[in-house]
Amino acid sequence: MSVRTLPLLFLNLGGEMLYILDQRLRAQNIPGDKARKDEWTEVDRKRVLHDIISTMFNRKFMEELFKPQELYSKKALRTVYDRLAHASIMRLNQASMDKLYDLMTMAFKHQVLLCPRPKDVLLVTFNHLDAIKGFIQDSPAILHQVEEIFRQLTEVKCFFLLCLWQTYGGLSAGEFQLIRQTLLTFFQDLHIRVSLFLKDKVQNSNGRFVLPVSGPVPWGTEVPGLIRMFDSKGKEVKKVEFKHGGNYVTAPKEGSFELYGDRVLKLGTNIYNECRALTFSKGPQDAQTSVIYITLREEPFPPNFTGIFLWEAMKSAWLLPT
Repeated sequence: MSVRTLPLLFLNLGGEMLYILDQRLRAQNIPGDKARKDEWTEVDRKRVLHDIISTMFNRKFMEELFKPQELYSKKALRTVYDRLAHASIMRLNQASMDKLYDLMTMAFKHQVLLCPRPKDVLLVTFNHLDAIKGFIQDSPAILHQVEEIFRQLTEVKCFFLLCLWQTYGGLSAGEFQLIRQTLLTFFQDLHIRVSLFLKDKVQNSNGRFVLPVSGPVPWGTEVPGLIRMFDSKGKEVKKVEFKHGGNYVTAPKEGSFELYGDRVLKLGTNIYNECRALTFSKGPQDAQTSVIYITLREEPFPPNFTGIFLWEAMKSAWLLPT
C-alpha cells in the first residue's frame, strides 16, 4: 500500500463533490429578486462553493494531508466529507449525503480504472484542480463577498503546489502503479449503479465498469498488433502481426503536468456540465431517480469557523475504528 495516496484520493473526491453540488445548486437556483428566505440564489451557490474550497485548501490541513500516511478507513473518510459538505450555509439530510458520497466515489473509481498509465492519475487530479480554480472566478457583482477567500487561497497556493511537486514529481512508474493499486483496492467493493454511466454504456447492470477496447493507447506506447523478435545482438530478425480485436490509435500527445496546460486526458473533467440527471441504484432493479436535495442552514457558521473545520474532522477521523 502506498503512503502517498491520500492527497490524491482527497483532492479528486473533493473535486467530484464540487461538480455535483454545483449542478444541484444550479438546478435549485432561483433569481435573487424572486427567492424566499429559504430558497437558493446564485450568490448562495457561489458562497457555498467558495466556503468549501477555502476549507479544502486550509494550509494546516494541507500540511497534514501531504505527510506520508496510510489511507483512512472508508468510515473515517466519509466523516471528513460529511464535515466538508457542511462547511458553509448548505445543509444535506442523511439520504442526500449518502447519494452525494456514492456518486463521488463511483465517478473517481471510474477515472482511476480508465487511466491509460498509472502516472495519469495526476492528470485526473489536475483536471479537478483546473475546474476548482474555475469555481472561484467570480463576476464583479459578488466579488466583494469573496475577497477574503481569494486572499486565503492565494496564500496557500504556492505552498500547495510545492507539496504536490515534492510528493509526486520524482516518483517512478512503479510507485505510481502502487498508488493506483492502492486506490483500486480502496474502491474494490463499491459497485453502485449510476444511471448516467449506464446510459453511456460505461457501466454494466451489475455495477462493474466496462474497460474500453478502442481509443488512444498510453503515451509512449505503440498500437498493439505487432510482435518483434530480436537476436542475441539486439538486431530485429522477425515480425509477426496479430489481431487484437480493438480499435486503438496512437496518443496524439502527452498531457501537461504543469500548472497550466492542455491535460489531453478528459478523465476528471466535469461530466455534469450538461443537464444530466444524477441517478443511481444499489439494488438489482433498474437505476432509479435519486435527487440530492440541498437546504439552507438556519444559522450559518461564523466566518472563522471553516478554517479549522477539516483539521478537526481529520483528527476525529484518526480515532474512528476501521
